[in-house]
Amino acid sequence: MANAASMREEAESIAVKALGFVASDPELLPRFLAITGIEAHSIRKAASEPGFLAGVLQFILAHEPTLMRFAEETGTPPAAVGKALRALPLGDDNHEHSI
Repeated sequence: MANAASMREEAESIAVKALGFVASDPELLPRFLAITGIEAHSIRKAASEPGFLAGVLQFILAHEPTLMRFAEETGTPPAAVGKALRALPLGDDNHEHSI
């Protein structure tokens, strides 16, 4: 079984691929920016914030056609996207903890 560090590294890799996928799509990027409230010029700064990469994966997972297109174009199994989400900071379902 993979250790937590390698799982997180793999999850970050998938999330970075997902960000590139969203950023390169002229229909997805404006929708992502509108939903998140991030301005295009602030994406690099936002990407360093805890939870940002999890948010990118949540965006991909929220729309099955987008998930399936991402999976097909990147060779990433759809189930790996959900698994990656859970391995990232603020990507689990535990909303009880405060920072």
